[in-house]
Amino acid sequence: MSTNQLYFSEEQNMLRDQIRRFVEQEIVPNAEPWEQDGFVPRDVLRKMGDLGFLGIRYGEEYGGSNMNTLGSVILAEELGRSSFGGFAVTVTVHTDMASPHLENFGNKAQKDKYMPDLISGKKICAVAVTEPDAGSDVAGIRTTAVEDGDSYVLNGTKMFITNGVKGDVYFVAAKTDTTVKSSRGVTIFIVEKGMAGFTASRALDKQGWRCSDTAELVFDNCRVPKENILGELNKGFYSIMKNFQNERTVLAAQTMGEAAKALEMTLQYVQERKAFGGTLWDKQTIRQRLAMLQAKVEAGRQLTYHAAWLDSLGQDCVKEVSMAKAFCCELVNEVMYTCLQFHGGFGYIRESAIERMSRDARVQSIGGGATEVMLEEISKRSIIA
Repeated sequence: MSTNQLYFSEEQNMLRDQIRRFVEQEIVPNAEPWEQDGFVPRDVLRKMGDLGFLGIRYGEEYGGSNMNTLGSVILAEELGRSSFGGFAVTVTVHTDMASPHLENFGNKAQKDKYMPDLISGKKICAVAVTEPDAGSDVAGIRTTAVEDGDSYVLNGTKMFITNGVKGDVYFVAAKTDTTVKSSRGVTIFIVEKGMAGFTASRALDKQGWRCSDTAELVFDNCRVPKENILGELNKGFYSIMKNFQNERTVLAAQTMGEAAKALEMTLQYVQERKAFGGTLWDKQTIRQRLAMLQAKVEAGRQLTYHAAWLDSLGQDCVKEVSMAKAFCCELVNEVMYTCLQFHGGFGYIRESAIERMSRDARVQSIGGGATEVMLEEISKRSIIA
């Protein structure tokens, strides 16, 4: 029995085929200019919405497909195969890192207002938690929200926010009670582009993920109505923690799509490249190193599928997800290093896909929870009683 038969339904396998065709026909031939522009065109995202790719996990009443975590894994893995990490993360932040906060904790009025546009791609969303002094340590955020009549007034700065420049709807974490432990005093607010006091102060110039727009956000006495509180007051920390497992599973899947594509490209290259009287493929050391990487990538895929399967069943899978995130996001960098090496000088030229993919991969062991944080999560759950 193949992996696709073991973990995925026929409907999910059909979804994989659809996304792969879309990536090969619409993304791969067209995405290079987006790297220079610094963002993915809105018409591309609208097209993905029309095809149902932005609502895989959400209810049919809003235009979604009502699939489980494995549906998100399919999307992320196939987007990773595009070879444009910035495009992939633009989509997955919208579908699996930001909008789940609305799905999980939004009330009916909020969902009715925002969900149809998010699923259709008419509006793009972002999640604003990270700050200059608080990344993986969510409890360390300093942005505040002070009650004032029928509103809350937000002040603070958010950093490294994907979709921050071109986004429309932002799910922003802020402290609403500074007298209690940080994890008990955080609230998430729905902030819309154009609200007074809210600006994307600058687009960030990154090493990789060049076609994803990433911003520093500033809140300067930004007044947000109380009706835009997402979930319970002072319970936002738990909303953030709840979605971490989905976010990290998706990142692991995306990296394995990237790694698999890089290996395919490198296998083709070494079978064609002539050196020392034969092809590079004729060299045993190259064949064997690529074979070992294929084995590791398959191990990473299986670990990710298993973690997603556990999550889809509602099981406690923090340990498995942390393993997948740590293993896969370190592995993708190992794969890219070797693939670039075997491309030789051509792999170091900016017009090379492998060069771009190597830059894109570097952030994977940082974003969504650094490898060191993941290893701590694993170790805390590895004590034998």
